[in-house]
Amino acid sequence: MTPRFIWALCVYALLALMATFTLDGNMRAAVWLLLGGLTVKTCIAYKAGW
Repeated sequence: MTPRFIWALCVYALLALMATFTLDGNMRAAVWLLLGGLTVKTCIAYKAGW
C-alpha cells in the first residue's frame, strides 16, 4: 500500500469520527454514506492502479 492511499483512508476515518461527535440523526447518516462511498471509490481506484 502506498502512503497516499493510507493517508486517504485515515482522513476518511477522521472525518467519520468527527461526524459521529458533532452531528446527529439523518445528517450523520448522510455523511457516513458519503464517506463510505468515497472510501469504496478510493479502494476501487487503488486496485485498478489509477
